Amino acid sequence: MRATTSRTRRASVTSRTSRAVLPKTPLSSRVSIPAPARQTPKHRKKVAKIGRPGYRVTKQKCADSEQRSLLFLIDFPEIEEGLQPRHRFMSAYEQRVEPADKSYQYILVAAEPYETIAFKVPNQEIDTTASKFFTNWDFENKTFTLQIHFKNKKEGGGGG
Repeated sequence: MRATTSRTRRASVTSRTSRAVLPKTPLSSRVSIPAPARQTPKHRKKVAKIGRPGYRVTKQKCADSEQRSLLFLIDFPEIEEGLQPRHRFMSAYEQRVEPADKSYQYILVAAEPYETIAFKVPNQEIDTTASKFFTNWDFENKTFTLQIHFKNKKEGGGGG
């Protein structure tokens, strides 16, 4: 019994580490297709996180279109040289910190050596036209600016 367990364990390890084998088909028997090369994982340097960056959030309303907007100003005074903060939108179902709520989405902003910060915003469609969606990285002041506008809800309009 013990020998079979060892053989089974060894077989599973071998199958995980071996290269992919193509099934025999008429095409693969005539044409030689190399197995995909293993990609070496990128070695990221381990950087000690120094805490959260300072930030200011301003609620605004566009006078012309009546769209609600949010302006995020995030300070990264000790960001690593040559880096620029990154941002992304995350669904409430992707995150694992709070129970999922379909009424909200999250905006994540990350920059080394700071912790990634997230802002919980309403789950409304975001206007991504050039004049309504704005990001800027100020290299001198080390401030990241992100402005988003929410599309207006359609009023009236019966469903069909």
